[in-house]
Amino acid sequence: MEVPPQVQAQLMQLQQFQQQLQMILMQKQGVEAELKESQKALEELEKATDNEVYKLVGGLFIKRNKEEIIKELKEKIETLELRLKTLTKQEEKLKEKLKEFQEKLQKILQQPGAA
Repeated sequence: MEVPPQVQAQLMQLQQFQQQLQMILMQKQGVEAELKESQKALEELEKATDNEVYKLVGGLFIKRNKEEIIKELKEKIETLELRLKTLTKQEEKLKEKLKEFQEKLQKILQQPGAA
C-alpha cells in the first residue's frame, strides 16, 4: 500500500514540528536549571555578611563587591525569566500547531482511498 504524496508531506511536516518542540523543551529545561541555580546563588549571596565575595571567572576566583554581584545576578535572573517566558509561549504555540496538524492528518487518513 502506497502512501499518497499529500500524506507523506503532512507526515514530514508533523515530524519537523515534533523536532522543533523537542528542541524548545531542551532549551527550556536548560534555562530553568540556570534560573534555579542563579536564584539559589542570589539567595545565598544575600545571606553573606562580608561585603566582598569571590566570583568564578574563567577558572579563577576574583574578589568582587557583594552589591555588584547581587546586581549582576538580578539582571541575569530577569533575562532568564524573559527567556523562559518566550520559550513557554513558543512551546504552547507549537503544541497547538501539532494538535491541529494531527487532526488534519487524521481527517486525510480517514478519507476513502487515502491510504
